[in-house]
Amino acid sequence: METKELGRTGTMVPEIGLGVWRYRGGVEPLRHGIELGACLIDTAEVYGTEDVVGEAVRGLRDRVFIATKVSGQHLRHDDVLRAAEASLKRLRIDRIDLYQIHWPNSAVPIKETMRAMETLVDRALVRFIGVSNFSLDELRAAEAAMRHYPIVANQVLYNLHRRAIERDLLPYCAANGITIIAYTPLDSGRLARRTQYPSNPAGMKALQQIADETGKTLGQVALNWCTAHSNVIAIPKSDKVERTLENCGASGWRLTPAQRDLLDRAFTRNDSDD
Repeated sequence: METKELGRTGTMVPEIGLGVWRYRGGVEPLRHGIELGACLIDTAEVYGTEDVVGEAVRGLRDRVFIATKVSGQHLRHDDVLRAAEASLKRLRIDRIDLYQIHWPNSAVPIKETMRAMETLVDRALVRFIGVSNFSLDELRAAEAAMRHYPIVANQVLYNLHRRAIERDLLPYCAANGITIIAYTPLDSGRLARRTQYPSNPAGMKALQQIADETGKTLGQVALNWCTAHSNVIAIPKSDKVERTLENCGASGWRLTPAQRDLLDRAFTRNDSDD
């Protein structure tokens, strides 16, 4: 499994991690992923999966990078602290590796929220601070509110069909040492199926062509396209061991520039698709 630096922290994380939104697979797919090097698991308090993540990493904690999120409804200072403590309890760990704001909430001053996030780092309950679903303006506002620590990651929707972050967010994060964590990188499985995508048959034809050229699956090609960006890691979700093994096989090789260009042209970016 190839690794990348998380932000500018010096900490290396796998370019393919394990997402657990709407996850029903139990501990085995997660443990198999960890064995293959996909040792970043991303969860959230609202997912209801922190318990199974805690069970999956039992006895393996020193090998796993655990990311979770505070709900956008819990962004008042004391609510953030309570939410983190509750997540720690469900995960059965002493410290969260990456704690993220799940959604921005304009009803709560960002300075209040970020002050609480920094307090968690000061108390050694959190290692690194991230955000999720933040636009460029929202990310900049959050950065401006920080006193002592950087924002190291922004977790956002990104895949071949949903490329709006390329307009401004992706280049800004690349230039400023912020990792993009791509969720739903297979477009809820649509990019991994050997059927025509109704709205873009040309795109799926190109994906199939490259899968044939590389001897990889459609999903592996789509994931590799995401992680071809130097500051992007992807967190596909799978309830099955065999699919987890397939997803991990998206790492350790690279699409050629010509193959990336073909996919870029076949899946045209729609900047209005935020």
